[in-house]
Amino acid sequence: MHTPRLEQALAALLAGQRVAALGTLDAQAGTPFVSMVPFAVDAAGGCLVLHVSGLAAHTGNMAAQPAVSLLVTAPQEPGAPVHDLARVTLEGTAGTPEPGSDAWRSARAAYLARFPDVEPMTELPDFRFVTITLTGARQVAGFGAARSVSADELARVLARPAA
Repeated sequence: MHTPRLEQALAALLAGQRVAALGTLDAQAGTPFVSMVPFAVDAAGGCLVLHVSGLAAHTGNMAAQPAVSLLVTAPQEPGAPVHDLARVTLEGTAGTPEPGSDAWRSARAAYLARFPDVEPMTELPDFRFVTITLTGARQVAGFGAARSVSADELARVLARPAA
C-alpha cells in the first residue's frame, strides 16, 4: 500500500522526536499554559503517552480541562531557514488510564520502550500515565507544505511500527 509523502513525514517526525510542547488551560486562571513533556507513541492504544507527576501544573490542568494541544518540531539546523522547520500541532483529549488496566499496561509498555531509564519512576505513587487521544492536527512539512490532518489519518500514523 502506498503511503503519501506527507503522511510518511508525519510518522517520521513523531517517531524521531521525543519531546513536545504541551499546551493546557491553567486550571485556576483559565489562561494558556505551555510546558515541555517527553512523549511516546502507543501504536496498540492509538494514542500518545505522557508520564507526569501529580505535582506538575499541567497534570492538574489536564484533569480540570482535558482538551490539549502538543507541538512537535524537528531540530533546528544551524543556518537552515526556520520557516522550513518540520512541525506538527496536535489536538487531543487527555485521559488517565486506571492503573493495572489494559490501557495502562499498553501506555506503560510504549513509554518504557522509548524511555527505559525511567522505569523506577513508574513505580512512584505521585506519577501517572496520561494518554492523549488525537482529534486532529496541523502539519507543516516545510515552507509552503502545510495541511490539516484528520483523526483517521492520525490513527493510521500512530498504528505504524516505530522506524
